[in-house]
Amino acid sequence: MEPSRFEFCSLDRTSLRLHQWDRLQVVWQRLKESKHPLYQEAFQVAPDLCDWEAFQSLPFLIKSDLLGSSREEPSKLFTRPRQAYSRAHQTSGSRGWPMPIYDTPEDWRWWLACWQYVLDAADVRPADTVMMAFSFGPFIGFWSANDALVERGCLVVPGGGLSSSARLQMMLDRECTVVCCTPTYALHLISVANEHGIDLKGSSVSRLIVAGEPGGSVPEIRRAIEEPWGARVIDHAGASELGAWGFPTADDRGLHIIESEFIAEFFVLDEDGQPSRPATSGEASEMVMTNLGRHGGPAIRYRTGDIVRPVWEHGLACQFVKLEGGVIGRADDMLVIRGVNVFPASIEAIVRQVVPEAEFRMIASRRDHLDQLSIDIESPAGSESQPGGLGQLRELRDAFRERLALRVEITSVPNGSLPRSEGKSKRFVDQR
Repeated sequence: MEPSRFEFCSLDRTSLRLHQWDRLQVVWQRLKESKHPLYQEAFQVAPDLCDWEAFQSLPFLIKSDLLGSSREEPSKLFTRPRQAYSRAHQTSGSRGWPMPIYDTPEDWRWWLACWQYVLDAADVRPADTVMMAFSFGPFIGFWSANDALVERGCLVVPGGGLSSSARLQMMLDRECTVVCCTPTYALHLISVANEHGIDLKGSSVSRLIVAGEPGGSVPEIRRAIEEPWGARVIDHAGASELGAWGFPTADDRGLHIIESEFIAEFFVLDEDGQPSRPATSGEASEMVMTNLGRHGGPAIRYRTGDIVRPVWEHGLACQFVKLEGGVIGRADDMLVIRGVNVFPASIEAIVRQVVPEAEFRMIASRRDHLDQLSIDIESPAGSESQPGGLGQLRELRDAFRERLALRVEITSVPNGSLPRSEGKSKRFVDQR
């Protein structure tokens, strides 16, 4: 009999590896039988995949390997006949055009099973009413969360196609207890609530499940969301190419990888951004993932580009590896400012500590072969106590000097001049 989610969480690492190996063998056998074109080199390297050493010899997958030759062509992961798939989504297009993503009915059930770990961590029960505060568009977003919540028996309130003020009003009218959105949008709703005199702390909302961007595990960003809402933030992580892979630790200071469904590897990167060696506990490294339940489009040793700090011996009840601080940055977004490695998520944490609700934008540029960083932040006309006011701008500059030993150029821009987004924020502009 298959262990339950709770039993998987308590498995020791030896038992967990045995479970992963059995699942991996099923994935590998199906790949060989289908002669999946994306893995022809891998079949030559380790045709029988006889042990973990053979697995670790397989070549990495990177995002460009998955891209089709045209906008209409799905990711090269998905090679079954079109009629085998029942769900069609797409990536956000952060590496070119949006990439079509397909799932079979079996694979979609697997997505929902992974999301149940997140709902457990959020203590979501059938009696909960959940506001889905995202646009029900082609991005995979919270679609899997929506279906997982329905499967759990919750009353699910779709918020697509509504203005932010209308979503807040519906949330109040339906007495929602849970809200699903991105960290950026949770912060934006605070501003909208203030504009309309809505007391978020007086609402029925007690939990916000956030995903789509780093922030839910960053203490400063969590506080900026939790205090005005009077609710707990539950972080989650996933990827269109991989599945829903992460749920929050019991202390809300990081993420667990669902190791019953994913094999995670971690590599320290060299100066050229290539994996150089396996990471030790707590070491900043790129996460490489293999999913074990998406048979219609399996990803083997996929370089996620996510920078994390894995900790295996952490003393928490769940034995899955812990990512301290969640996803702390992106390998390809990292800046080196006068010898200091800086990630956009770190910048946002400092901004949120000083001006929790202000909209801002980070601009990376290059001057004389060196990375430069500047910040535009909205400033309503008014006193220095306003978000973006002169006093807080000085405080923000001081915080960058103290926390990062950097002088960062900060420019005040008119209120409402920076773009907003319900999904992943567009706060990082790379002009290098």
